[in-house]
Amino acid sequence: MTAVDLVLRKFDGSPHRQVTGQLLGEDAYGTWLATPRGSVVSYHYGNRPTGLTRADAVRLIPAEGWWMAMCLAEPDARDMYCDVTTPAVWTGPAEITVVDLDIDLVRYRADGRVEVEDEDEFAEHRVSLGYPDEIVEGALHAVAELREALSHGKEPFADHYRKWLALAGRP
Repeated sequence: MTAVDLVLRKFDGSPHRQVTGQLLGEDAYGTWLATPRGSVVSYHYGNRPTGLTRADAVRLIPAEGWWMAMCLAEPDARDMYCDVTTPAVWTGPAEITVVDLDIDLVRYRADGRVEVEDEDEFAEHRVSLGYPDEIVEGALHAVAELREALSHGKEPFADHYRKWLALAGRP
């Protein structure tokens, strides 16, 4: 499998987070990357050191959209974690880059509840980093779209992701 670096930056261009996944394939929903348990994640904020993922996951980089999704296997309490981002760009032959726009949506495995996180950070960065109106509109549209899809089990968040997730832990 081909290794692909997934690079998240902040709006000012500063590095935020990076993980290397294995390209599983593409379909109508986008590009699927496996990040098996133990994958290295580099954090570039706060005092957070480089870490290892705790569960197998697949990441969906949508063909179109202001988000990316991480579909998680057990034992993680979450089955879905979505970052609201600018649309993904292939910035190299094996590198995808997005700008993280702070807001995240999480769906919990046990009860299916969906929570929106870090809206306060988005509001703060909207001012301090000077998000243009089109960035704000894209982000807020993505939040509404994701909340609807995650809450009502719309694909690819219902069952479609499971076939890709089954491949995440395989060598």
